[in-house]
Amino acid sequence: MLRDPSVCSDLTENPLENIPNASFQGFTRLQSISLPLALECPGGSMAWDHITTRGNSRTCQGQTNPCNSSGELAWLCPENSLCSPDGPGLVQCLCAGSYHGYKCLREGTFPMLLFYGILGAVTTTLSLLAWGTQRRKAKAS
Repeated sequence: MLRDPSVCSDLTENPLENIPNASFQGFTRLQSISLPLALECPGGSMAWDHITTRGNSRTCQGQTNPCNSSGELAWLCPENSLCSPDGPGLVQCLCAGSYHGYKCLREGTFPMLLFYGILGAVTTTLSLLAWGTQRRKAKAS
């Protein structure tokens, strides 16, 4: 029987010495992982419902939700944002409703027309400047 690697992973036969927690960022569906005994469960013991040890392997099962039931984690996420799980022991803060920007402080829609208008104008100006200076050098050769 084949298993979905995003749900169940077995790393017991790998000669791993350390796995950074960021390696499992985005693994929100991971429900079981087996590791060599020398390694701790990703995200720590609080990130899993059950941790069992058998022989020379450690199995971490049932990834917990670090956000509370309302989706808010006040001490991690700024105002106007919601907590969302992002892997074992990891969270991400998503802007709520019509808020956006740094720490979700700006309300309303993102000014796409203004942003891309300025970006296009600057790119065009720099491209024309580079083309003009390089053309002059090409004619002089």
